[in-house]
Amino acid sequence: GSMTAMTVFFPLDTARLRLQVDEKRKSKTTPAVLLEIIKEEGLLAPYRGWFPVISSLCCSNFVYFYTFNSLKTLWVKGQQSTTGKDLVLGVVAGVVNVLLTTPLWVVNTRLKLQGAKFRNEDIVPTNYKGIIDAFHQIIRDEGVLALWNGTFPSLLLVFNPAIQFMFYEGFKRKLLKKQLQLTSLDAFVIGAVAKAVATTLTYPLQTVQSILRFGRHRLNPENRTLGSLRNVLYLLQQRVRRFGLMGLYKGLEAKLLQTVLTAALMFLVYEKLTAATFTVMGLKHSRRH
Repeated sequence: GSMTAMTVFFPLDTARLRLQVDEKRKSKTTPAVLLEIIKEEGLLAPYRGWFPVISSLCCSNFVYFYTFNSLKTLWVKGQQSTTGKDLVLGVVAGVVNVLLTTPLWVVNTRLKLQGAKFRNEDIVPTNYKGIIDAFHQIIRDEGVLALWNGTFPSLLLVFNPAIQFMFYEGFKRKLLKKQLQLTSLDAFVIGAVAKAVATTLTYPLQTVQSILRFGRHRLNPENRTLGSLRNVLYLLQQRVRRFGLMGLYKGLEAKLLQTVLTAALMFLVYEKLTAATFTVMGLKHSRRH
């Protein structure tokens, strides 16, 4: 579900990442940014880095969904779940996911932005031959801990999927009180609304997360690359000082379009696959008896 949704809406994520990382790129409408990228870098530029992003997304969502549902099964044990329990489980699953998959996201952010035409001259270019080479160069030149750049904002951002799942499960329970199962439209709409709320509340941290993962800015007085966790507040303050409060939300339009549509489609596919799986399991079960 995640792979299908991300592939369909991948260019929107490209536009969002460029606006977050490249401070001097003017914030325009999402179609205008994408047309600009295509004109300067080629027709396939919006899909640059697709494979590493998809690989990371599949690993990340597998870890998150598996942890969330496993913990839910152990804690709830057949009883009625609650919004509070869903929130706690979402946070725990998010922390596990961040600690295990951040290196993948650091590498795919670098690969996704490699070859981009940046407006900001303070960005240091990279020359990676692929995922393995990127891991090798980052460890060699920046140290193994650089693979966990952006971990602190990422840990704070566990509230994003937690908020998303809290709203999604809450809406789902209310609908299931009135009907036997979710329709495709129900899953799409409540998935979209839940993700929109979570994204808007946490977007400034997502901007800092992207900058730290990229880690190729020379922003401090010593002219060295910025990448430590203590720079989160510095980056937020700098963003506000240069661009005002709205600078914290640069690229939000593209992010909302991408994440809301992706989450909605992902939940739709998720519900359909889950229903189909349990149907098959039920049929097999009945055949054995």
